[in-house]
Amino acid sequence: MLHVLAAGFCNTTIQPGMLTCEYLQNPLGIDIAKPRLSWNFTSKERNQLQTAYEVIVSNDEKEIKLLKGNNWQTGKILSADNIHIIYSGKLLQPFTKYFWRVKVYDKNGEASLWSAISTFETAALQGSDWQAKWIGDGSKQFEKDEGFYKEDAMPLFKKQIIIHKKIVSARLYISGLGYSEVYINNKKIGDHLLDPGFTAYKKEVLYVTYDVTNSFNNKLENTICILLGNGWYNPLPLRLFGRFNLREVQQTGRPCVKAQVLLIYTDGTNETIATDESWQTAKGPVIINNVYLGEKYDARLEKKFTDKTGWKNATVTDGPSGILSAQMQAPIRITKVIQPVSMHESGKDTFIVDMGQNFAGVARIKVSGAAGTKVSMRYAEILHADGSLNWMTTTAGAIKEVWNINGGPGAPKTAWQQDEYILKGSGVEVWNPRFTFHAFRYVEITGWPSKLTLQNIEGLRMNSDVEKDGEFSCSNDMFNSLHSTIKWTFLSNIFSIQSDCPGREKMGYGADIVATAGAYCYNYNMANFYTKTIQDFANDQQPDGGLTEIAPSTGIADRGYGGQSGPLGWQLAFCYLQKKLYDQYGDKRNIAQQYPAFKKQLDFLQKNAIQGLYHWDIGDHEALDPKAEAFSAACFYYHHVLLATEFAGILNKTGDSVEYAQLAQTIKNAIIEKYLVPTTGRFDNATQAAQVFALWYNLSPEKENTFNALLKEIERHNGHLSTGIFGTMMLFDVLAQNDDNGLAYSIANQKTFPGWGYMLANEATTLWESWAKPASSSYNHPMFGSVDEWFYKSLLGINAAMPGFKKIIIKPQPAELTWAKGTYQSIYGLIKSDWKKEGNRFQLQVTIPVNTTAEIWLPAKENAVITEGGKSIVSSNEIKLLRYIKGYAVVELGSGDYTFVSDNK
Repeated sequence: MLHVLAAGFCNTTIQPGMLTCEYLQNPLGIDIAKPRLSWNFTSKERNQLQTAYEVIVSNDEKEIKLLKGNNWQTGKILSADNIHIIYSGKLLQPFTKYFWRVKVYDKNGEASLWSAISTFETAALQGSDWQAKWIGDGSKQFEKDEGFYKEDAMPLFKKQIIIHKKIVSARLYISGLGYSEVYINNKKIGDHLLDPGFTAYKKEVLYVTYDVTNSFNNKLENTICILLGNGWYNPLPLRLFGRFNLREVQQTGRPCVKAQVLLIYTDGTNETIATDESWQTAKGPVIINNVYLGEKYDARLEKKFTDKTGWKNATVTDGPSGILSAQMQAPIRITKVIQPVSMHESGKDTFIVDMGQNFAGVARIKVSGAAGTKVSMRYAEILHADGSLNWMTTTAGAIKEVWNINGGPGAPKTAWQQDEYILKGSGVEVWNPRFTFHAFRYVEITGWPSKLTLQNIEGLRMNSDVEKDGEFSCSNDMFNSLHSTIKWTFLSNIFSIQSDCPGREKMGYGADIVATAGAYCYNYNMANFYTKTIQDFANDQQPDGGLTEIAPSTGIADRGYGGQSGPLGWQLAFCYLQKKLYDQYGDKRNIAQQYPAFKKQLDFLQKNAIQGLYHWDIGDHEALDPKAEAFSAACFYYHHVLLATEFAGILNKTGDSVEYAQLAQTIKNAIIEKYLVPTTGRFDNATQAAQVFALWYNLSPEKENTFNALLKEIERHNGHLSTGIFGTMMLFDVLAQNDDNGLAYSIANQKTFPGWGYMLANEATTLWESWAKPASSSYNHPMFGSVDEWFYKSLLGINAAMPGFKKIIIKPQPAELTWAKGTYQSIYGLIKSDWKKEGNRFQLQVTIPVNTTAEIWLPAKENAVITEGGKSIVSSNEIKLLRYIKGYAVVELGSGDYTFVSDNK
């Protein structure tokens, strides 16, 4: 009440809002001892800044309402910082809810109101906070590979309790491996799927926190039930590509669970119910499940959780050896329900359903029939010419009988995706798989007991439910279609790891991450997701310091440097993502935490260099020209050392920074000496990719010649690109930096092979793995989605001039467009760019968040009349004209909404 009364006497100009803790609003279960707090602002005034702040934190809601912070009370801090404010109060306690709020001071020192109350809640802050034990059903692991492919009913676990007091709060903390679902009193808890996320279990195991306060019945018997799946913890011994067996690389085991429920009663007491040998277990209806091959479910084996018979005591087991960590990345959810568009009969008792869209997830069916009836569903991205299912692009690890690639003893000759449901014979049965996901547009259905209609099936799109941060549209309809296609592709490939494809491999390849991280970050909030990815690479760092090609590692190490270390372009993901999170969100914590591991990797790289350089790599994967493999390997080495120089500077490690800067210069000189053809500007084989690498890394001492050589290569390809996974991303950066966005536009707009227009013209609803229409490679591959970053950075012109967009550059490069509009939700607030061209008139509407500044590059001749809000900018006190350069008028301003018009008569 006090703060409400105060509002009537406060003439506030800015107000803090959208409070977050570790990028999350009111997070439920964190295990970070000193979490970071951030906030945004609202203001009706332009050019507003924060000059100071106060934060209060309390574990007592009554105290926080009275503006008392019994855990932390900063007092007035003179600072412009409103992101990543590190909690520095009393030691946080486990399993505790904290309330916090903030007050800020504007550019004139005037105080805002106190913010609304936000919360964060701790989970287990150290291992000793867990009372629970890992439990299993006591079943033995298969001794021979063949056994893993047989029916293996997944375990159920239950605990029945009677609650005698009124509950004020209840939390469930659970790590169920490989995947788990929880039911309390027959109701599924939460909307997560495929929890917890995939990690290197020998190093780290994730757990999830649920609010289950309203799930229990007071003074009645309550039943907690947990259903487990194999997930990545109990994978098949499937030899992907005939060679790579995940069971030989990662720690694996029988499905097991560690969980505890914390009940807090209204009388102030609490009770913990933890997994131990007193829990009961029974076999469940999921009788086969694998992340690649699919799931088989026998509904006749469903058990009522209240049944008294058929259960036995659980067995305490060792479980994985990794530390338990709170799952901070966005959970996997059903993010869209897709209705099929057509169906045809492709054979006797065989129907093909077309979802109209390629995506990742599963199908859900509604079926009635006799008990024991088996309905089978196989999935694929494409069809054969005769309309039958073509699973060649999604078979796990390319295990195909026609290719004579063997998946090992017991493995199917062709590893297609298939789910099966056996009816229990009770009315309308609704079912979808729980512990797998597929890449598909088409579903082949056999065994349907009655007439199949489109109303009997729907698609469930699944993905890590990352928050949408960006929006884009423009006057080119093909670009709008491409943007939509890229987003479908991106979401198909985030299932706690960012994968190369959601069907054949489902793996976190480093190069695919490097190529698309920028585009992902403009579209979605990837801060916590990529923090996990960075840790995934750290978890699998090899004893000699090398990093794996994929994280979590699956044993693949093409063109690497011994053991499990991968090629440098793929190892690059570890440090590249640290840099990306710093640039995008101003996040230094990853750089500081991972610096020892990065130094260890750099020691490995220096030790294994040959004559000061690297000479082999996968290189510019899927480039159409011959790859400059050795040159690209040398560039990737240079990139690592450049980032080491920058990171040492950020962390004030002066000695390291000097050392790495000298090493970087040595590497650069060696590259120039070895690969530049003097006076020509040509590097190595002078393909588009080679020239782009040289320009993107700023290697060329004769930049103009190097750029001209690139232009000649583009002309040789009739205005098309010929680049691959890295070169495509770099190409658009290079053209924008050289103010040749017209050429970038022309390349992106090509309708013929190779290019995105060619994909769309050939009915692509997600991006292909290769520029040519694939015969057997993936139809859902993100790597060429890097062009989406160009949509935001060049067409909208939204760029960060300082880490986290503390300073913003808005520089639209219109090319052939007549309008473009979009937004980006930065960590400081919403940034907007909305422009249109009408004859000689250019209008640009921008929004700049409070507590940031911006340079606006407005297309304008030097004699153009420029107005803002209908008034000349010359007379404005809020806008400063800095200069005219290369067809732009550059102005400087602070926060607010602006409408500029330049009349270029």
